[in-house]
Amino acid sequence: MDGDALYSIGDLARRTGLTVKAIRFYSDCGIVPPTDRSPGGYRLYDIDAVARLDLVRTLRDLGVDLPTIRKVVDRESSLPDVAAAHAEALAVQIRTLRLRRAVLTAVARRGSTPEEMDLMHKLAKLSEDERRRLIGEFLDTAFDGLDPDAEFVGIRRSMTPELPDDPAAEQVEAWVELAELSQDPDFRAGMRRTAEQHATERAQGDTTTLRRDSAAMVRDHAGPALAAGIDPASPQADPVVAAVTAQYARVFDCPDDIALRRRLLTRLEQANDPRRERYLQLLAVINGWPAPESLAPVLDWFIPALRARIPGR
Repeated sequence: MDGDALYSIGDLARRTGLTVKAIRFYSDCGIVPPTDRSPGGYRLYDIDAVARLDLVRTLRDLGVDLPTIRKVVDRESSLPDVAAAHAEALAVQIRTLRLRRAVLTAVARRGSTPEEMDLMHKLAKLSEDERRRLIGEFLDTAFDGLDPDAEFVGIRRSMTPELPDDPAAEQVEAWVELAELSQDPDFRAGMRRTAEQHATERAQGDTTTLRRDSAAMVRDHAGPALAAGIDPASPQADPVVAAVTAQYARVFDCPDDIALRRRLLTRLEQANDPRRERYLQLLAVINGWPAPESLAPVLDWFIPALRARIPGR
């Protein structure tokens, strides 16, 4: 082909690899208009039509719609701008497909009912703002009106999931489970009781935090006893219980008496809610944090040890 010659649709089809039908369609749409007509009325095209058709085929293969393609070939829109917009659209589609895959994977793994699958799908599709509102409402239930100081603000922030823009399947699955858990009325009530108790104890002089508090004291003292295989009901457990309650009494500057031990027992029983630990595990997956240490084994050991040493329990 030379620059001055005109070519039939058949010539263009052989040159570009497109079908005659496709070229005629693009011509009818005005994307590749004919340059002239033969004496017999057949369409003729110049060399620029080859370049246009090559561009059209490439953009169509990438999924760009025909109105946008026309703007590009007519130079009403720049190719870089169209490419950037289309890349963003594809990124949204990819995120959507990953969310759907994660939901289906979770459904297959959990043996979910149709109702559960519908809920999971709705939770997975929430926008970032909608996710924040859902979790914010849960955290409001737990912490609002208790203590405006920086510690509670920090605790609230540390309990907020941040699903990435490009999450892995396990992060999406963890988000769905955490969102479901946050709507559990009994779990919400338990979190509120724990926060209220902590606020009360801070007002009485407790300087520990919800992240390193009585449960951490138990871990430090009861962990070795658990590892050694000591029976929590045996006399060998007496010094372990005494060490924890003595430390707890020092925090409040009050006697290590039955009332204090009952208060400690209540706090530990609330802290040992498996749903709370599961929330923290899921939070770590979503936010890409290291897996949190499980305090359940030491609490399962210490709680009956303490209960056995409180009269009437």
